[in-house]
Amino acid sequence: MKKPFVTVQQLEDIAARYPTPFHLYDEQGIRENARRLKAAFSWNPGYREYFAVQATPTPAILKILQEEGCGCDCSSLTELMMAGHIGCAGEHIMFSSNETPAEDYRLAAKLGATINLDDITHVDFLEKAIGYIPKRIGCRFNPGGTFSLGESREGFQVMDNPGDAKYGMTRAQITEAFRMLKAKGAEEFGIHAFLASNTLSNAYYPALACILFQLAVELQQETGCHITYINLSGGVGIPYRPEEPENDIAVIGEGVRKVYEEILVPAGMGDVALYTELGRFMLAPYGHLVTRTIHEKHIYKEYIGTDACACDLMRPAMYGSYHHITVMGKEDAPCDHKYDIVGGLCENNDKFAVDRMLPRIDIGDLLVIHDAGAHGLAMGYNYNGKLRCAEVLLQPDGSTRLIRRAETPEDYFATMIWDD
Repeated sequence: MKKPFVTVQQLEDIAARYPTPFHLYDEQGIRENARRLKAAFSWNPGYREYFAVQATPTPAILKILQEEGCGCDCSSLTELMMAGHIGCAGEHIMFSSNETPAEDYRLAAKLGATINLDDITHVDFLEKAIGYIPKRIGCRFNPGGTFSLGESREGFQVMDNPGDAKYGMTRAQITEAFRMLKAKGAEEFGIHAFLASNTLSNAYYPALACILFQLAVELQQETGCHITYINLSGGVGIPYRPEEPENDIAVIGEGVRKVYEEILVPAGMGDVALYTELGRFMLAPYGHLVTRTIHEKHIYKEYIGTDACACDLMRPAMYGSYHHITVMGKEDAPCDHKYDIVGGLCENNDKFAVDRMLPRIDIGDLLVIHDAGAHGLAMGYNYNGKLRCAEVLLQPDGSTRLIRRAETPEDYFATMIWDD
């Protein structure tokens, strides 16, 4: 059973200061998780985690991770600006984008970021945009087809369809891109790939590493390009459901080490640095969406209405994703009531849970929606004129601080032009 990282009394005290709904983050949990990840790959001297800014684009969170040695994985102009604002620059920024505007490339180059090209046509586009090809540059690889690990011991299958993804270059294209970049002055090369999302298997990263390490050996032999880094990107998942297995990052790191020593070291490439770009794994378990029950409805089903909605956490509405819910103060009560937990949007998919067995819920109860620390507020929107909620940081000493205020109607209207 998932347990909140706060007690009901703590949460009532926090809610008295910051009105619901709000996103609450556990600083201590974030730091401890970052340290576990760093330890798992400490065998690779050049290793660095580039936190996927898109998962939780909040400066205070980025600063915490920066203090733990993480860089920023950016994919847009504003993400680059945010990274620069917190003092992140140079080799501490990884810029991996697609359908990239010239303006984005110009800022990435100005900040000294490592740029990963998504398509072979971007070689000339980048050169035209910034006037040169950087000495250090990477390319994103897409092997096509279907990626599958079969069924794990826990009974969970890892499968995705790179061939249907819009990202990356084919095998022939990445070879040609390396040759083009080398001819234009590039000296240090990297490979980047993302083959599956939210995997619940310790075998995913080692399997991906095997593909990319073999590709690196072949590309270096075929093109003479000096490959200095391999970016495993993201994809290491978290168990949204209580019964799902949890990834063991230490086991994952050891699995990658074995493949590294089997493939890269014999090829004379034992100096290649490894990078990761984890978002969900780094933040999701350490964020709660906190909401209060404001209505109940008894028609053909039993509904519990909250003061949060899909604008605060889109995943259940958009993907049908499961997020565990705790009724605060009733953690040990029997789950003998079936509810749909809903928000107030004029869309019938605005539901955090459907036919969920929970303890009896009363108006005024606080609900914790788990694993909302990544792709929560980041995917927020303003449909129905709903305003994005606040973000609050729970600090290791038990105190809290506001790290993003709630939007106001003035914010919502600020970009509108009124024909008065």
